[in-house]
Amino acid sequence: MEPIHERMRARPVIFDGAMGTMIYQKGVFINTCYDELSLSNGKLIAEIHAEYRDAGAEVLETNSFGANRVKLAAFGMGEKAVEINRAAVAIARGVAGSDRYVAGSVGPCLYAYEAFDGSRSREFADAFDEQCAALAGAGADFIQLETFTHLAELRLAVAAARRCGLPVSACFTVNEEGVASDGNTIETIAGALCMDGSVDVIGINCGMGPAGALQALERIAHTCSKPVVVMPNAGYPQDVGGRTMYLTSPDYFATYSRRFIQAGARGVGGCCGTTPGHIAAAVAVIKNLAEVKVYRAVKAVAAPAGVAETPFAEKSRFAARLAKGEPVTSVEIVPPRSMDLTAMLGKAAKCKERGADAINIPDGPRASARINNLIAAVRIQETTGIEAIPHFCSRDRNLLALQGDLMGGWAAGLKNFLFVTGDPPKIGDYPDMTGVFDMDSIGLVQMAVNLNRGHDLAGHPVGAPSALVIGVAANPCAVDLAREIDRFYKKIDAGAEYAITQPVFDPDALIRFLDTVRAHGRTIPVVAGVWPLASYRNAVFMATEVPGVSVPPAVLDRMSCCTTGEDSRRAGIDIALEIKEKIRPYVQGFQVSAPGGNVDTALSVLEL
Repeated sequence: MEPIHERMRARPVIFDGAMGTMIYQKGVFINTCYDELSLSNGKLIAEIHAEYRDAGAEVLETNSFGANRVKLAAFGMGEKAVEINRAAVAIARGVAGSDRYVAGSVGPCLYAYEAFDGSRSREFADAFDEQCAALAGAGADFIQLETFTHLAELRLAVAAARRCGLPVSACFTVNEEGVASDGNTIETIAGALCMDGSVDVIGINCGMGPAGALQALERIAHTCSKPVVVMPNAGYPQDVGGRTMYLTSPDYFATYSRRFIQAGARGVGGCCGTTPGHIAAAVAVIKNLAEVKVYRAVKAVAAPAGVAETPFAEKSRFAARLAKGEPVTSVEIVPPRSMDLTAMLGKAAKCKERGADAINIPDGPRASARINNLIAAVRIQETTGIEAIPHFCSRDRNLLALQGDLMGGWAAGLKNFLFVTGDPPKIGDYPDMTGVFDMDSIGLVQMAVNLNRGHDLAGHPVGAPSALVIGVAANPCAVDLAREIDRFYKKIDAGAEYAITQPVFDPDALIRFLDTVRAHGRTIPVVAGVWPLASYRNAVFMATEVPGVSVPPAVLDRMSCCTTGEDSRRAGIDIALEIKEKIRPYVQGFQVSAPGGNVDTALSVLEL
């Protein structure tokens, strides 16, 4: 398999949950050396691994968290360190097989209540060297350092793990304030690990429940250059009848697992108190996120001899303006939940009268059930004469349906499209719905290019070629900006002709994004998405619930000061106008959303 950090960059990975919790639940007393069970009761450990495997975990951590000679010495087993670690890998590998990762678990030599004493550095380094070498030699896929509370000790473990030649994941523990036991903040620890390049994955584990872990993740996600894994406890421990219990349900854990991914985590697992039930619930939620799908590739097909593709400038009025470098304006109107298009058509007509170039129509935004946006787009064009730009997403349709709908849209007179992967079903009205996601937006672009060359997905001729205007989305505030830029280039390489960004609330982020992509000379016309906030509640919703959108604290503070609905509306328009003015030199136009369906607000921002 590819190295774990490469897999995590491609899509999020599901780790397993707690080992100690499961051993305790199966009746083993807490004064037992749990690591030694890999020798004396391997069947029990294999059973736990199998439960996590069957729950859907893609990474199984060895039962070796405390299997260094310093910790084992307390049980009189220091000399068995190598033997225990090798046995732990063998058991995990036997369950994992060849299609799951085995992580060699390495915990600190220090106990949670101990302070780091520099005079013990050599002792700790030797212990880590011995353990990491044993795990690597037995066949672990990578070293998982976890629950470290002192940066100095973690550095010793990192060095030892690096010497064994395997990829290194370094996880640390902070409190609810984001501070470790040694006084270092989460930003300091993450920054130090990223800066020296000695680790491949950075993680947050133990010390807090899901809510606290999300706050911690948000503090480092935008600055961390490594894939991040989050493995919180199930919650806060409570004593129930003499047992330590974590009273957080699997559903609650799963809800936060989705939020971890949307906040930028590339791996999710569990620590103390989590069980296969928690992991199974997380898998059920995450499997429907677009970010974790393995998409089908679409092969490019050349145009037949004598068939010329339509030049971009000749495809539509909207494309012609973009091709000439003229500014464009678009208003986003969400299709109704009812079958009555009267109100939507009236809003589109008003936008046409005021001089907007196009109406942008989402495809089931936030996974909500609405009237088909392609039908709405056709009606808008036929009724008002303004061009429509329907979104076209892969969430709900398989390959055949995608191709058929796109061909049908073209035959019905639609020319401009925005190809997107789509919001995950879990965030919408039908959270148990299964997303299809046969293709992502890159595959959709290639499919459109093939139709423009007169061929379908299978390479069969479809008669006269289409002349689809191929648009894509761009997210200048993406958590993993390098990945977003790489995907942007891939969209361009596939045939994208223009881009519309996610709503921009941080102008500097957009400018940085555009400067970066244009520095390599590979770009297309970019239209900036602008969202005039309607209220403070709307601002908080955009900041916390809409994937890919970042609302700076200054904007939230400004909206929080509004005391009436009209004050909020005016403030939202003013903020949008200020953002427009700052980014105007960098983009070729604006798409403004109509909050609550209020096109007058959108037209005020467009100054039409």
